[in-house]
Amino acid sequence: MYITRYTDYSLRVLMYLALKGEAQSTIREIAESYGISKNHLMKVVQELNSKGYLIALRGKNGGLRLNGDAKNINIGTLVRGTEQDALVDCFKGGTGCIITPACHLKLVFAEAVEAFFKTLDQYSLADLLPAQQQLELVKLLRVDAINRL
Repeated sequence: MYITRYTDYSLRVLMYLALKGEAQSTIREIAESYGISKNHLMKVVQELNSKGYLIALRGKNGGLRLNGDAKNINIGTLVRGTEQDALVDCFKGGTGCIITPACHLKLVFAEAVEAFFKTLDQYSLADLLPAQQQLELVKLLRVDAINRL
């Protein structure tokens, strides 16, 4: 199983903003830090803002910052909200497989997906940024401010 690029970028944006603390960031800054396209991040940031994960302020003194404490952002909830693809066609009600009416595989995959999310539910955004790794992450991403998680 893999997560989509959209979910990956959502997590990266939130991790960056958590490291940045109260200081505001721009989409360009985040894109440059990760070496990814600014255009790819624009839709991600828009959705994260609409779902309340971050605050996006427009204008001369605008920018992005995390909305609240990283400890209160659950990774399982975030991934559930960004992942839209089903593992197999029958999850979506598709009729592409002739054995769907008698197949037990759908139940096995559903159980596996639930275990995946149950594990993610145990972690917050703050857990992805342990104190002993924060300084290294700040250096790698060239973040100019650090949050006290």
